[in-house]
Amino acid sequence: MGRQLIYVIAAICTTMTVILLLILTAEPVANAGGAAHPVFSGMRIGGDGLARLETIGSLGYAFQALLLSLIVAFATLGVSERHRTPRLRAYMIATLVFSLFILWRMVASHLNFIATGETSYFMGFPAATAWAMYGVWLGGIPLVFIYTLGFRQFIYTDEDQAEFERLVAESVAEERDTENSPEDTR
Repeated sequence: MGRQLIYVIAAICTTMTVILLLILTAEPVANAGGAAHPVFSGMRIGGDGLARLETIGSLGYAFQALLLSLIVAFATLGVSERHRTPRLRAYMIATLVFSLFILWRMVASHLNFIATGETSYFMGFPAATAWAMYGVWLGGIPLVFIYTLGFRQFIYTDEDQAEFERLVAESVAEERDTENSPEDTR
């Protein structure tokens, strides 16, 4: 998984760039920014949400999914290659799946509202907004748990600590030898 991870990250970034270019070059949708409100000046009424999403909705979803993948890939890149075990990989994949589930629920709730005009509410927010408010940050919690609970297994192991202490002792010994050796006099 060592060298391939950087290629995965490069592929994700390249794909995200292509998606952004496709979004930027997409045909504009009429009233995508809404229309003037007939009663209140300065207020705008939203246009046809499904028409807006028809051209770039799937691209936006793909971009966000790739962004979540990139976050997990960068978190994995932060772990030393020798500690990127199959167990860590499984945790990271599970984190990505959890985050993608939250994204899917958020988008599906939004599309359902646009199609039907009806929504459910959760803790004071419409479903799509509730997924955004409560779900997005929740998707990162597994990464926090992996880091804190798996710190000694994946980040800084007992072997790493022993190697650090050996290097410190070696450095101190070299310093003592330098201080105790006679200097050249010319």
